[in-house]
Amino acid sequence: MTLLELARLLPERHSARVASAYVEVVTFAPPEEIVAMLWVMLEEDWMGLPVWARNLAFRLACLQRPEDAELLRAAGSDLHAFGPDWDSIADDLLQRANRVASGQNPPTSP
Repeated sequence: MTLLELARLLPERHSARVASAYVEVVTFAPPEEIVAMLWVMLEEDWMGLPVWARNLAFRLACLQRPEDAELLRAAGSDLHAFGPDWDSIADDLLQRANRVASGQNPPTSP
């Protein structure tokens, strides 16, 4: 099953088996596949992907694409939507996105 197919199953038939398969696939997916899945899921149903699944996907994508300002902004904004526990992390992601976009500082790992 593809990452997108598994992501679509999470809200419909959440089970330990589906969650485990999602974690395994997202862990080893290339960043392009993770980002594509995120954009599709967020467009189809912004609340469709469970918070834990979207946090994991954004985290893995940001680790693999630390220079992608758009991704860093999306990850920071998404964390803000589900805070306040993650607000400081979200703020850091947004600040790093601004630095990357302006070329001020080289990106650092999330």
